[in-house]
Amino acid sequence: MTEYRRLRVLKDETVHTEIESFAKPEIDQGEVLIAVNYSGINYKDALATKANTGVLRDYPMTPGIDLAGEILASNDSDLQIGDSVLVTGYGLGVKQDGGLSDLQVVPASWCVKIPSGLTEKQAMTFGTAGFTAALSVDALQTHGLDINSRVLVTGATGGVGSFALHFLKQIGCKKIIALSRKEDQKEYLEQLGATSVLSPADFFPEKSRPLNKQLFDFVIDTVGGDTLTQVLPFVNYGGSLALCGNAGGIKLNTTVLPFILRGVNLLGIDSVEASMDQRQKLWTKMANEWSLPANFHAQQIELEQVSETADALLAGKHVGRTIVALGGKNK
Repeated sequence: MTEYRRLRVLKDETVHTEIESFAKPEIDQGEVLIAVNYSGINYKDALATKANTGVLRDYPMTPGIDLAGEILASNDSDLQIGDSVLVTGYGLGVKQDGGLSDLQVVPASWCVKIPSGLTEKQAMTFGTAGFTAALSVDALQTHGLDINSRVLVTGATGGVGSFALHFLKQIGCKKIIALSRKEDQKEYLEQLGATSVLSPADFFPEKSRPLNKQLFDFVIDTVGGDTLTQVLPFVNYGGSLALCGNAGGIKLNTTVLPFILRGVNLLGIDSVEASMDQRQKLWTKMANEWSLPANFHAQQIELEQVSETADALLAGKHVGRTIVALGGKNK
């Protein structure tokens, strides 16, 4: 009998990970079995490997909030054996076993057929990070973003921030400001699309004011916490912020003044429960006009390296995107 491998997060005296073997699972009505060829390491995946982070409530669990692979078995008329699909969000890797596994059973309704022009590897290079960035840019376009807008991207060297810079460049934005503590990555950020790079230490005043100079029309904030608190006073009248991350914390300490005196909008970006229409629309864009930049930092690892990568991500030492090669296609 063929054995398959998956990463498991276990909880006994401690929360820890290990790689285990398992047999090919069966599927129920409305489900598909996917031979997973690629997954990714996201901030939420890194948190899932640690205790007391609030990501996982049930153990054991296979993390991985995104995957791409080939349908091996299907109980759904819209998905056929051999179809290449991707899955991001829903309960994958959080409430239900996720993408860091050679095989995975998921509801057919979660699957997006990978658009023409996009490979499975490219789909996972984008992954949840790329999809979240696409949702953020799309939301800002709905609220008036155009090529002349001044756009700030926080946490710019992370997966979401990096893709946000690229997408903004692809739509022709002339003023794209990257905010990053990693000053050694300035050239990389400029290659992705940043027209200027700011360091929080140099940019933020020692004492924050409720309202400050109106420097940015739009913001994609991947950090949250104090960073968002400090950015908000600089947003222009009628501007909007797309909020999609909390690596800097979940609390927002501010006043009502930016909202009632400048008409600033806070736009929550949720990639987990995004509609299928949004998913199909934006993945098609990522396969075409928003396709991967040749110089994007994407490293490929094996299951054995996931824990090390997760630690680097949580320590703020990770740049770009890391994908995990799995054995679905080879078995």
